[in-house]
Amino acid sequence: MAKRLSSRAAVQYSSAFSPRPAFIFRQSSFQPVCTSRFNSTTANPNPPLGSKNSSNTRPAKCALIGARGYTGQALIDLFNKHSNFDLRHVSSRELAGQKVNGYNKREILYENLNPDDIRQMASNNEIDCWVMALPNGVCEPYINAIDESGGNESVVVDLSADHRFDERWTYGLPELVDRAKIAKSTRISNPGCYATAAQIGIAPMLKYLGGQPTIFGVSGYSGAGTKPSPKNDVKNLTNNLIPYSLTDHIHEREISNQLGHDVAFIPHVAVWFQGIHHSISIPLAKKLTSRDVRNIYQDRFAGEPLVKIVGEAPSVKAIAGRHSVEVGGFAVHSSGHRVVICVTIDNLLKGAATQGLQNLNLALGFGEYEGIPLD
Repeated sequence: MAKRLSSRAAVQYSSAFSPRPAFIFRQSSFQPVCTSRFNSTTANPNPPLGSKNSSNTRPAKCALIGARGYTGQALIDLFNKHSNFDLRHVSSRELAGQKVNGYNKREILYENLNPDDIRQMASNNEIDCWVMALPNGVCEPYINAIDESGGNESVVVDLSADHRFDERWTYGLPELVDRAKIAKSTRISNPGCYATAAQIGIAPMLKYLGGQPTIFGVSGYSGAGTKPSPKNDVKNLTNNLIPYSLTDHIHEREISNQLGHDVAFIPHVAVWFQGIHHSISIPLAKKLTSRDVRNIYQDRFAGEPLVKIVGEAPSVKAIAGRHSVEVGGFAVHSSGHRVVICVTIDNLLKGAATQGLQNLNLALGFGEYEGIPLD
């Protein structure tokens, strides 16, 4: 690689519909670009790097570990359209031996790669970046294999929740975390889908908080993964709304940890396929108008191509299949001391695959939005 790769990175997919995981996270001491930096009187304190990040002209050899799910398929499609990604290996135990559809740069067959295979590939410096798209609690043997091989210069992006509370990993939410830090990292933990939308929806208001924000979140059933369950059974979901993990959801911890302020998160699943809608009630410490609040968001996310500030509450139908986050509503209670913010995100794209690619672009020295449709 023309650009030296530093830190660790891997991409695993964390189902937003998993309740509390069986493993224990360490509380991260890392605080992203937030709190006092959200100031309505200043420009975006963490502006996009865009093409200024471009320092590498050599295609990156990539391995995708755990590609059976919807996020894995979305990543394959993004890699296929990216001029600087050379997908070499795609691992899926269930699909081993079958042709990888949707990737046209070369013919690839799914493989059933184990940690020993990963260790050998890493020892031979065959791979520049690894994406772990595995369920929570599964990827550690693969990460250890890379580390033990001495392959610490290769980038790993982990889509699961396994490293979101690990201070040795960089939390990869570029709109809120110092982009320069992500660009220097080789171990990047991709944020959760619910958590990404909630942080975008709350972060600009941190200095105005008058209490605990409450997030009422509803996701399409693709967030429940491909393994059959009541949460992705269309017949069960028709004319229905299913609440689950009403307290202590892993994303509640993640959002609170990253913002440095406790939140309440109440997740639900609905009958549509992809897309998330949050209605976020935020108590205010001082009186604000709807115009005040909208201006705060417009200022904080000025120049961000993947964050759209709209007037009305955004709709799931409009965000499905798109790579950005939409923020709107800005309804202030008559007292002036509570605002409701609405946020939508495609859980498979900016909530997972697109954000993973954004982080890879930064860490590998490509343009931040290379290969990402900016609709």
